[in-house]
Amino acid sequence: MIFPNRAAGVLAACLLFGGGCAKKIGDDCRSSIDCSQDGERTCDISQPGGYCTIEGCDERSCPKEAACVRFFPRLFLTKACTDGCAADELCVGDQCAPRGSERRFCMQTCGNNGDCRGGYICREAGTEGALPLTANPAAKVSFCAPGT
Repeated sequence: MIFPNRAAGVLAACLLFGGGCAKKIGDDCRSSIDCSQDGERTCDISQPGGYCTIEGCDERSCPKEAACVRFFPRLFLTKACTDGCAADELCVGDQCAPRGSERRFCMQTCGNNGDCRGGYICREAGTEGALPLTANPAAKVSFCAPGT
């Protein structure tokens, strides 16, 4: 095929080869179609500039550039872990959180702030209401999160 300009050629290649042009976890987006034509990724528009992710992940469902992170909204943090958490709670950072409040998302992994897009910072899971979900509980996971 011959295309009148380079943009048309790139678009045709993306359509022809499918996922090769899909956005990665952590990329900006305005709607879920920006993240995936097949619907396996969604756009979290509650994040600045949108954030391509996979909701409801487990330790094996995120692509190689991402890790599954368990989030517990601050609203549900109940008391200090030093006071002991109930059987249906987890210690998240230094606060107890009900297991039922957990939400899971694939998040872009990083080694430092330079690995994240503008306005995002590299944050270690295990603090501020976020825990990694990995097959190795001792593994340290850092992910790109909004800088504010």
